[in-house]
Amino acid sequence: MNTLIIEDESLAAQKLIGLIEEIKPEIQVVDQLKSIESSVEWLSNNSQPDLIFCDIELLDGQCFEIFKNVKVKCPVIFTTAYDQYAIKAFEVNSIDYLLKPIKPEKLKASLHKLDSLRPGSTEIDLNQLADLIKAKDATYKSRFMVKVGQKIRSVSVDEIAYFFTREKLTMMVTTTGDKYVVDQPLDELELLLNPEVFFRANRRYLTRIESISEIHPYFKGRVKINLNPSIDDDIVISSEKTPTFKAWLDK
Repeated sequence: MNTLIIEDESLAAQKLIGLIEEIKPEIQVVDQLKSIESSVEWLSNNSQPDLIFCDIELLDGQCFEIFKNVKVKCPVIFTTAYDQYAIKAFEVNSIDYLLKPIKPEKLKASLHKLDSLRPGSTEIDLNQLADLIKAKDATYKSRFMVKVGQKIRSVSVDEIAYFFTREKLTMMVTTTGDKYVVDQPLDELELLLNPEVFFRANRRYLTRIESISEIHPYFKGRVKINLNPSIDDDIVISSEKTPTFKAWLDK
């Protein structure tokens, strides 16, 4: 089975390839692409693969543009950070999706589902799929309950400047500089919060766009950001993630 991976984050792509090799080693990854433009070009000039893994948010936009420009007849498994309530269209279109971070058991189930699909049953209804993706905003978390001594306080997402991890704890920092411990790890918080507003800068920081006070060029194509409220830490965005970060800022 020849498989094409469309994913703009190299680390995510390599992790997916590793999982595929463990679960179904007979699958051959023929190429890894990072953008709509390169994907359209590849699909226009190569034989169709047997399967495509496709991230929704790419460097140059949403992946739906690929399928508007090229007729894709093979099954597609989307990888996405959108929560399950916003992507039920994936099920009714006889395709599948994997929530990031991808878990081995979920990948195994998706590949098993593909084995049972009827030939010709993988046609994608792009309009229905895109409409439900656009309706995702209603499902994002709007407030957090946090402990303050013996009391519990409700903190609106609008009050949150950023989250960070330290010594195995996840901390929330508000726009007024208050800090609270939250139960969810950053991987989970990334799925709960609107990606138009919050960005995963690196493994330790998830930041709100309004909390970024300064951006500085850094070594080897990376950027360094300062946050408000300020924190005594170097917050560096990798060279691989920097183009996505700049595109997020420019929306």
